[in-house]
Amino acid sequence: MTTTAVAPEATAVETVPSFIKDSWWTPDAPASSGVPVRDASTGEILATVSTEGLDLADVVDYGRTVGQRELGKLTFHQRALKLKELAQYLNGRREEFYAHSYQSGATKIDSMVDIDGGIGVLFTFGSKGRRELPNTQVVVDGPMEVLSKDGSFVGEHIFTRIPGVAVQINAFNFPVWGMLEKFAPAFIAGVPTIVKPATPTGYVAASVVKAIVESNILPQGSLQLISGSARNLLDELDYRDLVAFTGSSSTANSLKSHPNVVTGGIRFTSETDSLNAAILGPDAVPGTPEFDAFIKSVVTEMTVKAGQKCTAIRRTLVPQALVSDVVAAIGARVEERVVLGDPRAEGVTMGALASVEQLEGVRAAVQAMLDAGGELAYGTLDSPSVTKADGTSGVVDSGAFMSPVVLSWADAEAEEVHSLEAFGPVSSVVGYSDLDDAVRLAARGGGSLVATVCTNDPAMAQSLVTGIAAHHGRVLMLNREDARTSTGHGSPVPHLVHGGPGRAGGGEELGGIRSVLHHMQRTAIQGSPNMLTGVTGVWHSGADRNFTLETEGTHPFRKSLATLRIGDAVRSELRQVTLEDITAFANSTGDTFYAHTNQEAAEANPFFPGIVAHGYLLLSWAAGLFVEPAPGPVLANYGLENLRFITPVAAGDSIRVTLTAKKITPRETDEYGEVAWDAVLTNQNDEIVATYDVLTLVEK
Repeated sequence: MTTTAVAPEATAVETVPSFIKDSWWTPDAPASSGVPVRDASTGEILATVSTEGLDLADVVDYGRTVGQRELGKLTFHQRALKLKELAQYLNGRREEFYAHSYQSGATKIDSMVDIDGGIGVLFTFGSKGRRELPNTQVVVDGPMEVLSKDGSFVGEHIFTRIPGVAVQINAFNFPVWGMLEKFAPAFIAGVPTIVKPATPTGYVAASVVKAIVESNILPQGSLQLISGSARNLLDELDYRDLVAFTGSSSTANSLKSHPNVVTGGIRFTSETDSLNAAILGPDAVPGTPEFDAFIKSVVTEMTVKAGQKCTAIRRTLVPQALVSDVVAAIGARVEERVVLGDPRAEGVTMGALASVEQLEGVRAAVQAMLDAGGELAYGTLDSPSVTKADGTSGVVDSGAFMSPVVLSWADAEAEEVHSLEAFGPVSSVVGYSDLDDAVRLAARGGGSLVATVCTNDPAMAQSLVTGIAAHHGRVLMLNREDARTSTGHGSPVPHLVHGGPGRAGGGEELGGIRSVLHHMQRTAIQGSPNMLTGVTGVWHSGADRNFTLETEGTHPFRKSLATLRIGDAVRSELRQVTLEDITAFANSTGDTFYAHTNQEAAEANPFFPGIVAHGYLLLSWAAGLFVEPAPGPVLANYGLENLRFITPVAAGDSIRVTLTAKKITPRETDEYGEVAWDAVLTNQNDEIVATYDVLTLVEK
């Protein structure tokens, strides 16, 4: 980020700063007037948070103007490389972020999930952006559609970035991952980000933004941070902007009802409450690897981040006969593996909840579930004895500690087990009668982010997954084969969609390049092939070609990327195919399929006039017809795409090839780039024999 701004010096109790208009900002009012933020384990006041006097309209305008302008100077690949550079830089400063994360109650493992996971998202998008997007600013979506008989009027779809800002409102449980997983695709798309972290852990997000600013990697205006309340932010947004929200469904519903969302066209996506289920298959009985993997997964999801995960397992659905076995196994693993306490103490594996307010909310939710018929099968609602930072044990009255809790239910139909989420180390074990019942109970969550199906029976997995898939954004199939390698029930990966229908918010994040396109507008464009070529930078069939051998005396393969242009082309002479050629190719390759060797059988096939040439023989000849053999700018042929054989070629027919430079993609970090050539094989009657793209690597 191009700026010389310096973060404010720390004081005894400081105000968590905002980063707006490429400068650090705090209110003029004293820090003591802000909302206090406390250490989750000790209750000590760490800082205060306030946005009193902050001009939100100014923040939005800066993103729309400066941020849009500076990001618009870069291609997808250039932005992707900046993400990779930023990821490498932040990777070297993780210990600083861990120190802040410990104050939020997160253990080292919790912090790795949040911090290392967030940095990993930057690495992933830095790679996928260069591998899967063009080195331009426009994405072509789908094939060209011919809209006139003579091909002079055509159309297709393109994606271009939205012209506003991406406002990202994040939850308290993942202050780093939640920020970076939203920021990365927006940045690749070229859309400036305004981050609004949750107050209890916003100081962790601010520490990462401070490092991002100090890295001096990002363009001006591409990232702004609002530390504190931003209740009126949606008042300043319109159809140009996007809001990505993570948090409670009540807050999401309030935001979605804002006039600028309802009638003003703000793009709004949300990820909210989720009563995720894990289903133990009837075959996964005690003693099987699946049972052990299932118990490990449930306990992990109860205790990582103290169960404060939107993807945690809230409903553990098991065969009725195994309820007591599962409860006992969960309790035994908790006793064996979980050490509750201050994450700065040696040996602690589960920390505090993010705040005392959060603790009170979880206890109240559990009590409501007990009142509705749930039974406390393991754990307690009393304040537990914990390991303190100095290594001693005892109850910390000002800390937000809670022991893991397992509830059992005599009545699997109780409404509260399927509608009330205790956002902490809590899971309910519910018995089901058969697979259909398990599917029905999982669906009663009203739409969830993720479910696990644990079985080693493929047929059982097929029945469960197809039954619940439409109710979930992601389904993990867990068995002995992937128990060690699986990323886990509660860990979204940047390559795949994160989100879910219904109660889960109905939104969608991540999913690889899909999430980049969420920050772009899909537009249908219509015009002549030349106009579409000019707009997209990709040659379209029917657009002008420059047959360089005829116009310049130069074969296009003799051109480096510095001189090669879209539309440069070469057209070969005709080459006749003989029966001897076909027979020799069949004998030398072993491809003696009857259409190439048996006249009577070939004539009986409705597709062939008799013996025909092998498609791969024609492709080989085509390469010989268009190649320029001397060493030069073309370094290698690395593949074919979109190959289709259309008209068969019989002995006596002739073929020629026309090759046109279709797409040129320079590589930012190499001395060569990629060129896709449109290849068309035609016969002596100008009928199309085959079409495909030839991919080459060419020197810059």
